[in-house]
Amino acid sequence: MRVSKATKIVTYLLCVVLSFYFLFPFIWMILTAVKSEGEIFTYPPKFFPDTWRFHNFIDAWNAQPFGRFTWNSVLVTVWTTAGQVVSASLAAYGFARYQFRGKKFLFSILLATMMLPWDVTMIPQYMEFNLLGWIDTLKPLIIPALFGSAYYIYLMRQFLESMPNDFAESAKIDGANEFQIYSRIYMPMMKPCIILVCVLNMITVWNDYLGPLVFTNTQSKYTLAVGLAAFKGVHSTDIIPIMCISILMCIPPVVAFFIEQKNIIEGISGGVKG
Repeated sequence: MRVSKATKIVTYLLCVVLSFYFLFPFIWMILTAVKSEGEIFTYPPKFFPDTWRFHNFIDAWNAQPFGRFTWNSVLVTVWTTAGQVVSASLAAYGFARYQFRGKKFLFSILLATMMLPWDVTMIPQYMEFNLLGWIDTLKPLIIPALFGSAYYIYLMRQFLESMPNDFAESAKIDGANEFQIYSRIYMPMMKPCIILVCVLNMITVWNDYLGPLVFTNTQSKYTLAVGLAAFKGVHSTDIIPIMCISILMCIPPVVAFFIEQKNIIEGISGGVKG
């Protein structure tokens, strides 16, 4: 069915209007960050500043040790993402490619763990980590993620289910062992799903506030989310520094999403199709 030119124009205009509607808060935040203190309280509000004060970002960054906060967030994000990819892919490969007694039961238990909110397990986890001496370190934020997540295992398992077994059978004929089949055949084929898991985990961990707040006490162990919250507490009436740091915190997830959006869509469609 052919679509008329007028319909296309109306559709594009509607998309542009809706895009501007959803992007307007972010645009206003950027413009507020480069204004002076007097300009943000003027009435009627001024959309563009008279002088673009980009040094506001430097002043806000130097107000607190945000370099340390960022390093902690990067450290936690990189380690947890790597751990999630390796552990979740291994577990998903086992559930997708092997037939063993109790497979469906174990997979059902795995899925059932997704029904437990983190608020329920927070106190037992805190008691356990306190017993291990991990409180006020980054270990509680990193080590549990090294053993995979039920959601990511489910996502990768569904993606693997959509792949034929012919690749594994051909590789076995050529003398490849199971680990070689997993690492050299299926892992490259799972690239869209792996990237999807990486981006989802990065956004989740980068923006995580409650976990670092519960398990860390000293400022040197804060992640960027907790550091920003503490910064807001000190500068509750200073809107410009808060806007500056908020923008800087938004950049990595936004960049990761836009760069890998094609693979993200392929990963989601592959998982749903499986």
